[in-house]
Amino acid sequence: MPFSVARYKSKGRHMESINPQSGKVIQTYSSATDEALQTRLRAAADEFQHWKLNSFPERAKLMHAAATLLRARKAELAELMADEMGKVIRDGIAEIEKCAGCCDYYAEHAHQFLQKQSIASDAQESYVAYDPLGVILAVMPWNFPFWQVFRFAAPALMAGNVGVLKHASNVSGCALAIEAVFKDAGFPAHAFSTLLVESSRVEALIRNPLVSAVTLTGSTPAGRSVAGIAGSELKKCVLELGGSDAYIVLEDADLDLAVDLCVKSRLINAGQSCIAAKRFIVVRPLRAEFEARYAEKFKAIRYGDPRDPATDIGPMARTDLRDQVHAQVMKSVEQGARLLVGGVVPDGPGAYYPATVLAGVKPGMTAFDDEIFGPVAAIIEADDEEHAIALANQSVFGLGAALFTRDRDKADRLARRIEAGCVFINSFVKSDPRLPFGGIKQSGFGRELSWFGIQEFVNIKTVYHAAAAKPAHAVE
Repeated sequence: MPFSVARYKSKGRHMESINPQSGKVIQTYSSATDEALQTRLRAAADEFQHWKLNSFPERAKLMHAAATLLRARKAELAELMADEMGKVIRDGIAEIEKCAGCCDYYAEHAHQFLQKQSIASDAQESYVAYDPLGVILAVMPWNFPFWQVFRFAAPALMAGNVGVLKHASNVSGCALAIEAVFKDAGFPAHAFSTLLVESSRVEALIRNPLVSAVTLTGSTPAGRSVAGIAGSELKKCVLELGGSDAYIVLEDADLDLAVDLCVKSRLINAGQSCIAAKRFIVVRPLRAEFEARYAEKFKAIRYGDPRDPATDIGPMARTDLRDQVHAQVMKSVEQGARLLVGGVVPDGPGAYYPATVLAGVKPGMTAFDDEIFGPVAAIIEADDEEHAIALANQSVFGLGAALFTRDRDKADRLARRIEAGCVFINSFVKSDPRLPFGGIKQSGFGRELSWFGIQEFVNIKTVYHAAAAKPAHAVE
């Protein structure tokens, strides 16, 4: 996943958000001064001293109110995403509904996830308590500009932390809209704040003594940088980085289901998703039929205006990202991949790229080794299921994977051998507030969502009560 190095035009310390469909400037935003940033961080740190004392029911009431506001504003927020990063309207509405569900989920379950846990020891009483850490800095990307933020913010705030957001600069409007949701829902003014700054100033934010921890969704190079900075400051970090998810189709798979879900997963958000299917590993007996049927479905995919209900995929978020994807496609073809569908940059304005299928992809090719962050599918033939697992694991990434087979026992056995943070059987990879989400290898570390996610940014504290000492005998 590309880091949130936004497409902005610097004018001193100003940033311009640019519509990826028209190329026109939507809005110009002033970057915060160092003094303004320090003031905001100080206000957040001061707020934490009060917010952490609120009860879970008090926090939950406000989080439910945020969910209600999200649902009420979903149409306008979806339009904002369409304008700033090209998301199709119906997908934007679904994203906002998912954010609202996440708010409700943590409002209802945070108390259970963080309740005192008694542990037997030689003490009269010993238990584990979960205390909030303080100001959590979130560095977030543009591809799911609301969901990426809320899946951090809902658990962090319910745990008693406060949040500050450095969002991708090309979705600054979305960042401010998120801040408005929390404030309008009744949260204290500095429980959640948006910081409008360039990516070059993230290091200073992480090093600021007022920041207690950091979470990043971005690229592997960005993850290395953030982890290095946070580590040098001895601050906790959670990293959700890139992925090259393998979808394995075995000989006993339901081919209709496999083709449909593999197409759907690859084209979510115009292919700009860290957990989108990237590599389709199909055993030899099914490869030719899968390839033909997959290519046929991709030929029917319509790109265009994200506000048009007939559009399947909108423009990519920026033209430079589109050009990067096209370069990866052309490099793969030079390396021996076969171009079945797409692969031609359309004439005219807009960061459009057609749904593209590459076949005959092998290790060593760009389409196999690297993450292609756009609507490009790479079909890979495997000799058998053992070879398929080996190919799936032959990647520096380990975010998600999917496996298509009718054999439940086989699915469970093979799923445990796939090197990824999650494996979905006969389904496509997705995030869900009820399930932990995150990767291994160069896809990052730590977990978001579920009870694992809310426990990432808390102090897991042991409290030990010794047996009461016997009172000394009174001396007459």
